[in-house]
Formats: sequence, C-alpha cells, structure tokens
Amino acid sequence: MEGVSCTDETTITNDSLSISLPLKIFSPSPPNTLNRVGSGTSTVVDPNGVCGGAEVESRKLPSSKFKGVVPQPNGRWGAQIYDKHQRVWLGTFNDEHEAAGAYDIAAVRFRGKDAVTNFKTFSGEDSDVGEIEFMNSHSKSEIVDMLRKHSYADEMLYSKNNTRDKQRRNLVNAATTSFGIGGMCEMKACEVLFEKTVTPSDIGKLNRLVIPKQQAEKHFPLCGGNSTSAAAAAKGVLLNFEDVGGKVWRFRYSYWNSSQSYVLTKGWTRFVKEKSLKAGDAVRFYRSSGPDRQLYIDSKNRSDAVGQLYIPVGPEVEPVQMVRLFGVNLLKLPGSDVVSDS
Repeated sequence: MEGVSCTDETTITNDSLSISLPLKIFSPSPPNTLNRVGSGTSTVVDPNGVCGGAEVESRKLPSSKFKGVVPQPNGRWGAQIYDKHQRVWLGTFNDEHEAAGAYDIAAVRFRGKDAVTNFKTFSGEDSDVGEIEFMNSHSKSEIVDMLRKHSYADEMLYSKNNTRDKQRRNLVNAATTSFGIGGMCEMKACEVLFEKTVTPSDIGKLNRLVIPKQQAEKHFPLCGGNSTSAAAAAKGVLLNFEDVGGKVWRFRYSYWNSSQSYVLTKGWTRFVKEKSLKAGDAVRFYRSSGPDRQLYIDSKNRSDAVGQLYIPVGPEVEPVQMVRLFGVNLLKLPGSDVVSDS
C-alpha cells in the first residue's frame, strides 16, 4: 500500500448493482480563537492552516510606559498590582495617567511609602502625612475598592476635612478647660476686658456683682456727666453676655449712688446658682473685636487653690495661707509675717 487515503469505501449491494461510494469522515473545525500573546498583542489564528494554524490577522495593542498599567481592547487602560504572587485588579480608567496614579496609590498602601511608583513621592509635608494616615486607616481591600469605584480622591478629601474639624474642636476644648471663652476668643478674635474675684458679698443677699470702677468706666460707660444721663445710669441698662456653651445671659447694669459703685443686678443670682460660684472664684469678661462687639462672660472655680482660705479683711476678702504643723492648723495673715494658731 503506497498511500494513505482519508476515505473509506463502503459497498452498497442491490442484487446485480454494486456501487462503491467513498465515505468521508468530517470533524468540525473550531472557530477562530483569540489568543493573548505577550502583554500588549492580540493575534487571531486559523487552526486549519499549515503546521496547526496560520496567522490571518495580527492586531497589537499599544503597550504602556507606566508601571502596573495594561492596555485594554476597548481603548481604555487597566491598573493592576501583584500581592503575594496574586494579581489584584485596580480598575479600568479612561486615561493612562489615571491608571498609573491608581497603581501608585495601591503600591504605597501595599508596600509602604518607599515603594517604586510612577509619579507619587512623599516629601514629608503635612498633606503627605495626612494621605499616608488615610491609607493606613483603611485596609488594602478598602483602598482597592475605592480605586475601582474611582472614589479614592473624594474619600480622602472627606477624611481630611473631618480630621481638621476634629482637631479644631479639640483645640477649642483644650483651650476652654479653665477659662473656656479664652480659647474660643483666640479663634473668634476676642480681647480680655478684665477679671473679677468674687467676694462673699457678691454672692450674698444683695444679689449683685460689683464691677471695679476703673473697669466699669472704661469698658461699660453709662453716662456723660449730665443729669439726664445720670438718671439713666441709675435706672440701668441691659447687657447681654454669652458663655462658653453659647448661652446668653442678660444682666441689668447700673450705678448705685448710695455706695457709688457699678453693679450687675438682675440675672446675676441665676448666674451664680448655675455656675455654682463661691467666694474666691473668678469671673472674666471679654469682648469680640469684630463689628458686633459681642460681650462674653466666663467663670473659673478656684478649687485648685488647695490650702487657701478666704476670710473677710475689711470690705473685701484676701487669701490666707493655712499651714498644718504637728497636727495644728496655723494661719498666716496677709501683710504679716506672724503665724497664729487657728
């Protein structure tokens, strides 16, 4: 047998008629398949061609010059990164530079700020530190999800704004621990007017706070010297003050001829009760430097004045140092070097 035929002969017999028909064995040929060659080339092959298939069409996708960026058949650009020998898809982007930027973000999150990137470098500025903190506050999968949804920039901006607001609130809270308005005024451009130490008579039955004359005439002037304005001063005016919590306090401010003193009367008793003021506590007054000239009031309890007692000395009170020696309390009177037994 000199040759191999791809046919088989089948004999059909019908009495005197004998016909030999060649029977061909057909095998379906697979359709043209798309094989990926390299990273940026697509080739269509014909499986029925010579030597198992001949190229009938070759179409090359433009390769990217950026790390982690791969071209897509639809003209877009994909970003990917490898983590523990597994490919992590970062999403598809219209612009090649966007895809490169997405890879940079993932590289820094996966491999640290010293990772090899296309563009991103960290110079140690506050904005860079903020972005690194933002990355580290989210898991790898969360960062990848943001990149795929193209929401990374918005999420980071939102986080930075929240961080700044939180820092600002912490600054205000820290500054308002003792004299709350003081910290607030630093942010609202306020000036301190004066501070008054509360005396026993200020919180007593007279229901009034005496304002030192010098401070009263300087900051809360009432009259200009004529009889009309003097009568108005005796009647008084209403002054509105805001405390650290934003609550507005309204006091009647007037001049008492009987004691020749400037006083806050109506509303003062309620302030004393709510702030739990005691003799020796301090009240401080402020005014904003803005056009509204808003007045502020704040109080500070002298609970940190350990070992000090306030006893009447004349019309006001002065601090008296208490010393305990051998189980006996000794008082040192103000303006004297004498220590007496209590």
